[in-house]
This record gives sequence, C-alpha cells and structure tokens, in this order.
Amino acid sequence: MQRISSQMNNTNTQKNLRMQESRLNKVNNQIGSQQKIQQLRDDPLAAGHLVRYESYLGRVNNFEKNALALSDQFTLREGYMTDSLEIMQRIRELAVTGANGIYNEDDLHNMASEVDELLKQLIQNANAVSADGNALFAGTNTKSTAFDVEMGNVEGSGVPLIQNVRYNGNIDSNLIEVDEHKYLVNDNAGNKTFWAEHQQIFSMRDASEWHATQDSVILIDGVEVEVTRGDNIYALVSKINNSDAAVKASIDPVRNSLNLATTDARQLWLQDKTGTTLFDLGVIKDSTQQPPYNYNDSVRVAGGSMFDAVIAFRNALLRGDQESIGGRVLGTIDMGIDSLNARIAKSGSEYERAQINAQRSSKLALDVTNMVAREGDVDFTAAATDMKLLDYTNQATLSNAGKMYHSTLLNYMR
Repeated sequence: MQRISSQMNNTNTQKNLRMQESRLNKVNNQIGSQQKIQQLRDDPLAAGHLVRYESYLGRVNNFEKNALALSDQFTLREGYMTDSLEIMQRIRELAVTGANGIYNEDDLHNMASEVDELLKQLIQNANAVSADGNALFAGTNTKSTAFDVEMGNVEGSGVPLIQNVRYNGNIDSNLIEVDEHKYLVNDNAGNKTFWAEHQQIFSMRDASEWHATQDSVILIDGVEVEVTRGDNIYALVSKINNSDAAVKASIDPVRNSLNLATTDARQLWLQDKTGTTLFDLGVIKDSTQQPPYNYNDSVRVAGGSMFDAVIAFRNALLRGDQESIGGRVLGTIDMGIDSLNARIAKSGSEYERAQINAQRSSKLALDVTNMVAREGDVDFTAAATDMKLLDYTNQATLSNAGKMYHSTLLNYMR
C-alpha cells in the first residue's frame, strides 16, 4: 500500500533520477576503467573466476620468465664449455704430437709453454661469471670462485707454475619452477663439468668386524643413505648400491675395506650427515672437515679432473717423458674430452626443454588473458549503447519533471 500525498510525485521523481544517475555513473566507470566488475556484488561468480584467472596469469608469466632466464644460463654455460672443448682438442693434438718420439727436449719445453697457457684459459673458463656476477660452475655457491689455483715449483721450470686446481663450489642444484609444481634442475657443479675420470676411493681400514653402533645417515653425492644400528659392511654396501647415488660400492677382497667408485666422470662428495659411519670406516676425516677434500689421510684416491690431466701433460713435457704422454696422459685427455662432450649434449638438451616450456607458457598466457577478458573486460559496444539509453532516459525524466513542476516564483508576483 502506498500513501497518496502532495509530495509523492516529487519524491518518486527524485528517487528515479538518483537511480538513473547511479546506473549512468556505473556505466561511465566501466568504460573509463575498462572493467565490467566494479564491485564484487555486481557479479560474485564472475568475480571469483576473475580472481583465480588473474592469479594464474601472474604465475604463468613468472613460469615463462623462469624458463627464459634458465635458457640464458644454459646458453652462457654452453658457450664456455664449447670453448673449453676446443682447448682440450688443441691439447690432445699437442699430446699426439709430443708422443711420436721425433721431438727433442727443447721442442717439448716449447710445447709445455703453450700447454700451460691453454691450462690458464681452461681455468679462466671454469671460473667464468654471468652478467650478474654469479659463478657459472660453482653449484649454488655462486658468490665464490669456482676453482682455486695453487702455484708451486715444477721440475723443468724456472718459475712457479700451476700445480693444483681445487674445486671451491658445491654440488647443490636449484629447482626452477616452469609449470604448476613442475621444475627444471639447474645443475652447474664444476666438479662434474670439468672432471675427466671416474673417481675411485680406496679405504685402507679393515671393515670385516665393523657394525653400526647407532642409526645414522651418510651423504654420497648429496644422496642420503640411512644406516641402521647393527648394519655390517655388507649391508652398507647393498644400501649404497641400491640408492639413487651415481656411485658403486664394493669390498676390497684383500683388505676387506670399503671401496667407492663413481659411475661417470665426477668428483665424489662424501659426508657424515649424522653419526660417524664413514669416519669409522676410515673413508673421511671427522665431521669438522667439509667435502670434497675431507678424505682420510690413509685413503687412496684415483681419477682426476681435466686440469689434473693437463697439468700432468705439461709436467711430462717439461721432463721429456714421451712414454707417459703417449700412455696415461693421452688416455686421460681423451676421457676428459668425452666427458665434456657429454656435458655439452646434456646442457643443449636442457636448453631445448627450457625453450619448450617458455613457448608453452607464452601460448598459455594468451589463453588465460582471453579468459580474464571474458570475465572482467567491459563490452564497449553494449556499454556505449547502455550509456546513450540511460542518458536519453535521464533527459526524458528531467523534461517530464520540468513540465510537472513548471510553476516558478514569478507566478506569485502578478
């Protein structure tokens, strides 16, 4: 029931004018902001979809950026690895030349000078940094120099030369998210990239009577191996061989000691995470010593890096030892080349995968953008039509109101 009074027409007219102005203002705001939803109550369902779509679009854009940034790192590292491969190929040519037996000691000394310069360039490549100053081959220890150089006196040389090259990074890798809960591994440990031989560790301590006195965990190349109280050496070897570590364990048939060997060219990374299992077996020093150079003093280590191979070649040239050059030295250089070729192929494969993910994210971003536009963007044709209709209605209402209340003060001044 509606009460009839003299103010009813005026009240209804004012109410309708305010409502028309509100609708017109809403359409103007939609056109100005290009957003269909001004408030959540305009369309709660579409607003919920829009929030999820915009959040997903932001993540997809980040996935694309991650994949592209990772591609750039792969490209940069591959460039330095390719250059290092050319250096190793030149070193091999010199090794073949130096091993043929027709050159005298002076000629071999001259070759040693070139090999020493190639060694310096190889180390320079291994210590390369990216545009943001991060070491390319130091694992996640990117703010340090990947390889430290030790100088010393070498037989046949009157000046100090590079005597040893030690890895200063770590073997940790970064996981780069390129899709929802999908990651690419950024593994740039230099003690894998610049390693020539399978490394082998031979403990000298008899382990036939060894039993684990407590539950513990050992780390082998970053992979955890759980040791249970009461385990003997045979159980430990079985657990290591069944783990995900690229390492094979065995028991020395003479000394009954633990032997470890990598399944590809890399440096072994051994550590007691909890307990003292590896220390008790005489493999590593106490837990205060950090890998990779924490081997027990009695341990025999075989298998070195490309730098070790080149240093051995240079020293053999300085000594005039052509037999060594044509034997172990040349063989180690060949293994280093093969290993570096494998690393370059792996890096190229990872680059292609990163590019595929970047392209997929780019296409997906367009699809999600269309979804966002469907739910949130204003239809300009419909909005413009509504605005003209509302403006026309408002003008008509004002015109009718003016006719209804045409009396003015002048009507009372006659």
